[in-house]
Amino acid sequence: MKNILIPTDFSENAWNAIEYALQFFSKTACSFYLLHVDKPVVLPDSENYRFANKNSHNETILIPSKQRLQEVISRIKKDFPENQKHRFFAISDSSYIIDSIRKQVLDRKIHLIVMGTKGDSGLKKLPIGSNAGNVITKVKCTTMVVPENARYAPTKQIAFPTDFSIFYQAETLQPLADIVEMNDASVKVLHVNKNGMELNEDQQRNKEYLDDYFANYKHSFEFLTNNYIEEAIQEFVDSREINLITMLAKNLNYFQKILYQPSIKEINYYKNIPFLMLH
Repeated sequence: MKNILIPTDFSENAWNAIEYALQFFSKTACSFYLLHVDKPVVLPDSENYRFANKNSHNETILIPSKQRLQEVISRIKKDFPENQKHRFFAISDSSYIIDSIRKQVLDRKIHLIVMGTKGDSGLKKLPIGSNAGNVITKVKCTTMVVPENARYAPTKQIAFPTDFSIFYQAETLQPLADIVEMNDASVKVLHVNKNGMELNEDQQRNKEYLDDYFANYKHSFEFLTNNYIEEAIQEFVDSREINLITMLAKNLNYFQKILYQPSIKEINYYKNIPFLMLH
């Protein structure tokens, strides 16, 4: 049984992530925890209001968000009525979103966070929203980011961009291995080099480890030369019919260029292809 946390703000982007997760794990027994984090709401002229003024913890009324969560669950059961492997739980909280997600990850033993995101959001025009970006970098849990235009298709080709500078431990790679096995998918380990230099000794050792780790799965190593990592990934995604891009959140060199600083206007993979961020 997998425990999956899906934060939602009741937007269409959030619903798209829910739909994607339900289809992605359609054959897997899962407990889905739908989490909405709201600001504390204290209504005047109520027992709760009077209690809050006397109590430093400020008890809050969260009934509206709980009702909306139940409406989402009702919509799920209406649109996906036949899957008996899935269970749903509504969680309404009033806290900082990162603190709340961290708590749920620990308390519910969450295996995966699934989040929707809208491309080019915020004042800085970041490829992914600030909430998703903060979860990826600040919550130690494998996270799947589902962009606004992503529509579910069977996961058969997975791109794994890496510069081979980091040693991937087995427990870090396990969520990816589970997805590969579940979908009989192929992993395309992608290395983009600006000047065609050969791998150094440490990079070669890390590459060999990945080769050993994926020995029982379909996998290949792809080497491209391009001055722009994000441009190379876009070409790779288009030419290989990639369904999922996976990365290590700790690999800031790749992570920042691919998800935070795309310098090529024609880049759109972050709007169409889900990302699996490993911790």
